[in-house]
Amino acid sequence: MPDRAEISAWRPSLAGVREVLHARFTEHAYPAHTHDAWTVLIIDSGAVRYDLDHHEHGALRSQVTILPPHVPHDGRNATADGFRKRVIYLEPDTLDPALAGAAVDNPAVVDPVLRDRVDQLHRVLAPHHEDLEAESRLALIRDRLLRHLGRPEQHAPDDATLAHHLRDLLDSRTVEGLPLAEAAAVLHAHPAHLVRSFSAEFGLPPHRYLTGRRLDLARRLLLEGLRPAEVAPAAGFYDQSHLTRHFKRLLGVPPHRFRSVPRRFGDTAPVV
Repeated sequence: MPDRAEISAWRPSLAGVREVLHARFTEHAYPAHTHDAWTVLIIDSGAVRYDLDHHEHGALRSQVTILPPHVPHDGRNATADGFRKRVIYLEPDTLDPALAGAAVDNPAVVDPVLRDRVDQLHRVLAPHHEDLEAESRLALIRDRLLRHLGRPEQHAPDDATLAHHLRDLLDSRTVEGLPLAEAAAVLHAHPAHLVRSFSAEFGLPPHRYLTGRRLDLARRLLLEGLRPAEVAPAAGFYDQSHLTRHFKRLLGVPPHRFRSVPRRFGDTAPVV
């Protein structure tokens, strides 16, 4: 039976991520090969058998598989229906090369939180992704991977003052945005610690706060009479469709339906 293969691969503009791969195979088997990047793999259906360093392993839907650079491995179906997988290839310096041995010894991790975070990162890594959201999700994934590989990074306790400083930075960079690495350098804090501190203090992650501030600005500009196509870049969105997606999610209507002028006193007022 011919293999019904489906593959989609791209390189997102996210520092630390070399490639994203989504694939479905029914018959194909990978021969032994290596990557010069860290492989973080999740299975969405089916299962995979693979040999790593002369030991057989399996990749299941409940697991996150972590394969280190330069270690030979193969891959093949473990079920008659094939498998569907999503892979993030991380740059080799994303994790300490000394951790390769721990990954070889235990490549399959059962961690629902980590799997959810990997799934969420895949969902935001579109060609025009939210930079701060993708950076935040990757920082939390890296932090979780280090725990499993025996090298957890040391963080200070969650700090409300740190969260408020980050909020001030985001408020000052609403339109142009703020890379997470830059915020971490300015505030002398680890990126994952920044994200957790902010979320604990304000009840939402930094990227969602920044999107809210941009939407506030977009509303003001719309009420001043600017067209949605003009508002989008002025408020920090890639284009009008990017603005519309977030605007409808928050307010239930697209930007062009937001501004209206009551015809007489007592008519329905603009949405606020």
